[in-house]
Amino acid sequence: MFDDLNDLYQQVILDHCKQPRNFHEMPAATCSAQGFNPLCGDNLKLFLQMDGDVIKDASFVGSGCCISKASASLLTDYVKGKTKVEAEKTFEQVRDMITTGTVNGDVGKLAVFAGVHKYPARVKCAILSWHALIGALKGEAKPVSTESESN
Repeated sequence: MFDDLNDLYQQVILDHCKQPRNFHEMPAATCSAQGFNPLCGDNLKLFLQMDGDVIKDASFVGSGCCISKASASLLTDYVKGKTKVEAEKTFEQVRDMITTGTVNGDVGKLAVFAGVHKYPARVKCAILSWHALIGALKGEAKPVSTESESN
């Protein structure tokens, strides 16, 4: 059973890597943030279109490894329709899940990243787009980096 679940998770990650969702610039974005992972070379820009405190649309552009690209793709799907507070809470859940392997709360398809904790070099790849999300929501002008992550 565990092997089947692991295979499914790998298939979801590969699908989002090969055919990333919401992979385009967003001219109507109300906020954005650049993210960089110097360890792996992942580089992305995340775009958000806000309506008050609600994320109406999300997209990204950039290059990186499969985990980084899949994480950004799944993030952009997941945060649409979420409030700023809900997105910030999800960041905390995802960060904990990626670093410990423990899924707390309903994170939907994002649970595919629970196994990343077994590969410490990939933790920063998986969390990069989430740091960019927080940077965009806070209106940070300078690029965010994964160097603040402990793994």
